[in-house]
Amino acid sequence: MATIFLLQNQHKLLLNKHGEWCDGREANTLYRSVHQDEALNQMVEANSRDYTLRIKVLECETNERGLPLLKDEDLPPLGSTETDLEETPVAASDDSVAPAPESEELSKTDDTELEAQVSDVNH
Repeated sequence: MATIFLLQNQHKLLLNKHGEWCDGREANTLYRSVHQDEALNQMVEANSRDYTLRIKVLECETNERGLPLLKDEDLPPLGSTETDLEETPVAASDDSVAPAPESEELSKTDDTELEAQVSDVNH
């Protein structure tokens, strides 16, 4: 069995030969490459069309006909479409930072007080 490379987005949809995202259950229609660098180039092109995508290169084995052998965990839930999955809320990542609320002290401080503080620090 040979190894091929597919492209998968954050919703577990796979890129097909027409540049569309599909559920991947029709393996003969999927975009696939035997070279990882070609798959990376295709990933960059797909990301340039839609910067919100989080695409990864999925490495998988092929059957005797050269079609990808996908695992169930690599496929989206049955009957899912791209529009169904886009409506699913995405949880915020841990590295996101909420904006700090404005302090009442800062909003009440006038410019002359700030200038006085800056001049004290400089001298």
